[in-house]
Amino acid sequence: MSSDVRFESTRRRLNGQQAETVDRLTSAAVEVLREKGPGGLAVRAVAAKAGVAPATAYTYFSSKGHLIAEVFWRRLRDHVTEGASAGTTVDRVVAVLRDVALLVADEPELSSAVTAALLGDDPEVSHLRIRIGADIRRRLTAALGDEADDEVIGALEMVYAGALVRAGMGYGSYSDMADAIESAARLILR
Repeated sequence: MSSDVRFESTRRRLNGQQAETVDRLTSAAVEVLREKGPGGLAVRAVAAKAGVAPATAYTYFSSKGHLIAEVFWRRLRDHVTEGASAGTTVDRVVAVLRDVALLVADEPELSSAVTAALLGDDPEVSHLRIRIGADIRRRLTAALGDEADDEVIGALEMVYAGALVRAGMGYGSYSDMADAIESAARLILR
């Protein structure tokens, strides 16, 4: 990762102090979620926890959905999947999909908030959805290697997205969905 990626934002380029403020806001958002759950999340509460004025928070984030989508994007961007370069093609693809599905599984409040945020219609969230989707596609393409095929990648993306929506709707935990994703990926890659 290049060192200036930290200074990129969905709304504008950031200098060092601005990047630090955004880091504080994204960290504070996770803390507020842990304390109050998704229903208690508000940009004002996050701003207070981060020690900044609400107007400052809104300078960087258009909505709570935008803020949570940014939290997920940063975690995904900074996360390296173990096993994504070893084993069979199926093992590599399964490693990527399970890893991304479990990225926030151990934080139920954050998982729920991420699902809701990524389904929102905020233009800033839409921008992040594109980044997130491109990153997952890049990971899948690398895992597939010479066997990369747009139709197969599209099917795997559909399985991943559908499973996360199902988890967000309460049809199972994110861990359950990771298992379901693995089963579906193995079927697709037979």
